[in-house]
Amino acid sequence: MPSVLIADDQHTVLEALRMLLKTQGYHAEMVSSPGGLLAALESGEFDVVLLDLNYTLDTTSGQEGLELLSRIQALDENLPLVVMTAWGSMDLAIEAMRRGASDFIQKPWDNQQVLHTLQRQIERRRKNQAERRQVELETEQIGELKEIHQHLFPREMPQVPGIDIAADTRAFREVGGDFFHLEKCGNRLAVAIADVAGKGLPAALLMANLQGTIKPLMALGSAPARTCAKVNGAICDVTVLGKFIALFYAVIDPGARTLTFCNAGHNPALLIREDGSSERLSAGGAVLGHFPNWEYSEHTVKFDPGDRLLLFTDGINEACNHAEEDFGEERLAELTRRHAGAGASALLEAIMQSVTAHCCGKFQDDATLVVLSAR
Repeated sequence: MPSVLIADDQHTVLEALRMLLKTQGYHAEMVSSPGGLLAALESGEFDVVLLDLNYTLDTTSGQEGLELLSRIQALDENLPLVVMTAWGSMDLAIEAMRRGASDFIQKPWDNQQVLHTLQRQIERRRKNQAERRQVELETEQIGELKEIHQHLFPREMPQVPGIDIAADTRAFREVGGDFFHLEKCGNRLAVAIADVAGKGLPAALLMANLQGTIKPLMALGSAPARTCAKVNGAICDVTVLGKFIALFYAVIDPGARTLTFCNAGHNPALLIREDGSSERLSAGGAVLGHFPNWEYSEHTVKFDPGDRLLLFTDGINEACNHAEEDFGEERLAELTRRHAGAGASALLEAIMQSVTAHCCGKFQDDATLVVLSAR
């Protein structure tokens, strides 16, 4: 039953409105003063308030009622307020609306207008309440998803003799579709970075599927080409049209000073040699999730002390400035050369600061960077 609080200092007005609303199935509570109205609001729940703007202290200007509106708003800013006055004017109506009134009725009233106005405000309140509950639920769910999403990434970097490691990731929305993982497998290191097509929750769900598939293979130090083929088959089974994953996966053997990789449609990794020369590691095959029978290839390069490997998603190299100029791979390579003596963490920080400054902190995509330095 809809509940209406009526405030007016005239007993005949209160009774007339009570009888009108009772015949339409409303529960009506009546008060005759501003103090009584505020007390009722503090002790009860109402769907709408119907109140006069003029009381015994001020029977013409409506000032007392206007001040009352502000006090009601402080108690419940979402409660619909319908104001009534026999001294109504357009200026008074505008001021009442400015102070929080939802609608305005001038005395003497039309019964159908009163009923229609109250019903409209009650429906509006209930719709707003439902929308707020939905927002609260979604906010709670997003918070839980953010927590789960963060746990999909390594909490600490593995300790592998001969390799210095640092990584950072930033989601464009609450959760994102970038993925990276590093796994120590004996004396070797398995490293993966991936970018799921799209942003937000759909991308994050596909990224979680990737994480569950690839981590056991990484723990075994599975060969890159074989790993990409297995992951591709699993992703093809669950992905939908238009969704895919770009993956770079490598196994590094510090003892043999080798890096074996397979690039499945991902940004080429940048290998900056100790002498400042650079290589783009791009060979391997197609993105994951489109071609279930694709045959991937792997390639081996030297990874000598002083060499640095940069793995990054589009959010890094495609971060744009105000002139829509990408940060670009060349800036990444040049920064790495300028910080030749820096450790992985210091180099990562320098790059992230430079990219952030370039785009004024306004990343256009999920951004992930992994830095590996051979010692």
